[in-house]
Amino acid sequence: MILRLVSRTENTMAKDSHQRAAEFHELAAHAHRSAAVHHGKEDHQTGHEHSKQALEYADKAFQASEEAHRKSAKSLGQS
Repeated sequence: MILRLVSRTENTMAKDSHQRAAEFHELAAHAHRSAAVHHGKEDHQTGHEHSKQALEYADKAFQASEEAHRKSAKSLGQS
């Protein structure tokens, strides 16, 4: 019974990690689109700011994806 409860908890944590990674990917994509719009309007200062923000979100998305992968592997009993 305890093993099943731990497994469910780890599985829920893995799903939460994947959700967090997906949210950062969406934020990065939105920032990339915003940067493209501003660059298209020749507002390079704002475009650059959005590009920088997109890079930060992409980095967080990558880190969250790695964490989600680790938690998924752990919940499946893999090392």
